[in-house]
Amino acid sequence: MALEIRLVPLLCDNYGYLLHDAGTGDTAVVDPSEAGPVLAVLKAEGWRLGHILNTHHHPDHIGGNAELKAATGARIAAPRADLHRIPDVDVPLAEGDRYQVGGSEAQVLAVPGHTSGHIAFWFEADQALFSGDTLFSLGCGRLFEGTPEEMWRSLGKLRALPDATRVYCGHEYTQSNARFALTVEPGNPALEARAAEISALRAAGKPTIPTTMGVEKATNPFLRADVAAVQAALGLAGRTATDAFAAIRRNKDNF
Repeated sequence: MALEIRLVPLLCDNYGYLLHDAGTGDTAVVDPSEAGPVLAVLKAEGWRLGHILNTHHHPDHIGGNAELKAATGARIAAPRADLHRIPDVDVPLAEGDRYQVGGSEAQVLAVPGHTSGHIAFWFEADQALFSGDTLFSLGCGRLFEGTPEEMWRSLGKLRALPDATRVYCGHEYTQSNARFALTVEPGNPALEARAAEISALRAAGKPTIPTTMGVEKATNPFLRADVAAVQAALGLAGRTATDAFAAIRRNKDNF
């Protein structure tokens, strides 16, 4: 794999990610909510930032853009649909576009639901997905601008990626997500094991990210709305996956 991926804790529970290609020296950052910690890692490693990749327009994902661009000259690549909400975008991106970081290429996936213009970056050869706030470990984003139908379609697009895909999401929400997930599917042994692993990681002060798509398919209730046991637990046996997903999302909003 060409990319070295460095998790950078930001704000209180955000994650940004530095992507570095040692062969070319090219470096990108995904969703920098603030510039200071990113600049500190760049300085410590001697890396030069060339790209700022935004998944969506929320301030806790673009807040560091201006300072990083001023300090490094990096290009901002962001959703075409959010050009009116993300300043100074150099490269507008939409479904099916490709974006190059050194020797690695990302496929751009449109994944609306959390926001209307949300995109994800899938580096197939590096087995890495940057999902922003569409897919979390054991969770998904709130539906601020989209419908349950949109979000279920978006999650289905991500769920179709290979099991080995590492998932790098926007926040450290996993422990609270695990508590909720266990109320949806308490008899899921894979979920019980994952919850125990998460508790150990957080107790040690370690991140729970990345997860993998295979783990999420087996444990994340928002990806399992079409599983009969999950629908039955919700009292929605025989209903559509969208109905079940909407119920899970409503329950999580009130958890």
